[in-house]
Amino acid sequence: MLAGFLLATPAFADALVDNVNGMTLDATGNVIHFNGMLISSDGKVVRLLQPSDRRPDKLDWLANMKGKVLLPGFIDAHGHVMELGFRALELDLSGTRSLDEAKAKIAAYAAANPEKKWILGGGWNQEVWGLGRFPTAADLDSVVSDRPVWLARADGHAAWANSAAMKEAGVTAKTATPPGGRIEKTGSAPAGVFVDAAMSLVNKAVPQPLPKDRDQAFLKAQSILLGFGITATSDMGSSLDDWLSYRRAGDAGQLRVRIMSYGFGVDTAVRVGGTGPTPWLYNDRLRMGGVKLYADGALGSRGAWLKAPYSDAPGQSGAGFMADDVIRNQMSRAAMDGYQVAVHAIGDKANAQVLDAIDELSQTYKGDRRWRIEHAQVVDPADLPKFAQHGIIASMQPTHATSDRTMAEARLGPNRLAGAYAWATMLKNHVPLAFGSDYPVESPDPFAGWAAAFTRQDANGEPYGGWRPEEKVTREQAWWAFTAGAAYAGFAEDRFGRLAPGQRADFIVVDRDPLLASPGDLRATKVEQTWVGGQRMWSAK
Repeated sequence: MLAGFLLATPAFADALVDNVNGMTLDATGNVIHFNGMLISSDGKVVRLLQPSDRRPDKLDWLANMKGKVLLPGFIDAHGHVMELGFRALELDLSGTRSLDEAKAKIAAYAAANPEKKWILGGGWNQEVWGLGRFPTAADLDSVVSDRPVWLARADGHAAWANSAAMKEAGVTAKTATPPGGRIEKTGSAPAGVFVDAAMSLVNKAVPQPLPKDRDQAFLKAQSILLGFGITATSDMGSSLDDWLSYRRAGDAGQLRVRIMSYGFGVDTAVRVGGTGPTPWLYNDRLRMGGVKLYADGALGSRGAWLKAPYSDAPGQSGAGFMADDVIRNQMSRAAMDGYQVAVHAIGDKANAQVLDAIDELSQTYKGDRRWRIEHAQVVDPADLPKFAQHGIIASMQPTHATSDRTMAEARLGPNRLAGAYAWATMLKNHVPLAFGSDYPVESPDPFAGWAAAFTRQDANGEPYGGWRPEEKVTREQAWWAFTAGAAYAGFAEDRFGRLAPGQRADFIVVDRDPLLASPGDLRATKVEQTWVGGQRMWSAK
């Protein structure tokens, strides 16, 4: 009798979040409802409570949520933390709908920031502008000619320079195009847009931000993420300077969001971790556990590596960034030291290259490797079943499909869309799915991604019935991919991602029930509070 009595009595906890409309997913993806949550002194969930469960008599604190909806914090499986912060602090063109609108914004920014020696920023997208071409240096010169301007495309795989920037970098008609890159030309002269590896020609001349600038950018990015209800994120391609910013924030007690860091290339990871992944630092707030590699570029800049030429540019097929032996060597160097390998692959040729490399390397590197393919955007249907081999994780971004739809149709033509943005097929093949946003390419708003995943529609409800609706996932499957699936993708499923005993108490309070909301209402969800490790880290008020 005594044992039964002890089991029925709630374990002592230091805190209680009570009177909530709580919902989470269990380990198998089923929805669990609760109305109270006990939290230990070290910020972990002790127990989820039902209305009939007795509450402890002794508590350090009690939070009465007055019936509000409580959810596990979202995890973005693929983002770029520092780029998000810098984009918010620099010139942001992501909302512009035409070249003229962008030029007006650039002119206004330049006038408001006369002290800046370079005008830096990004977010432009010639497809959204309906321009039918890349912008040119002449377009930029017409608004800013007295100092360099250097602006990244929305996908980060191309950048736009004015004449002053090209002059500062020493770029002329005689400048050779580096392997894996492309210089857009007007005749023989550089036109102003540099794709993929060619961006390095100008980047080398851009003044590097000071550590204090980086720290400011990080704190800005962290605030943005927490405001969207994101309590953890993968940082895809952390530089050594990025890592040092995260460490400075952690040392100062200012690291509030959890970061699963993937070093930019093997050398960065080795410089940070030495012989292998770092331990979890700052109470599970920071770890470098993997290496980010790039197999190709992006569809929007026609840098994605395709098996057949682009439908709207028959002379181009994109480019692979590494030969087969080189990418195997890089992946092997990472795997031999125990780093998780995450490879950016968008085109069907790039995905095939990475899949073949994993198949070969898996003969040497056994165990739970969780090889990741980032984006897996355009895959030859014949290659889709290969994702189910070797525990490969498909790390995908739902809002890419809704943003890219018309562009992807133009780039690929109707006959090559069968393996594009194929989320449902991945799940049918039992491929672990992890969702993210690729911020700042897209907004980090997880509710927009969640809605896009089960509707295949954009914010305007287009297209009717969804784009290639056979690839929709369910509302609950999408939720899993933005929480527990994203945690699993970062070897963090035993630490956070769900609300369950032993998990970190990372949760958000929102203004509506996301499981009952229409897609439009789900997109309109507002986060009111964001808690990480049982501590409130962000509030809308």
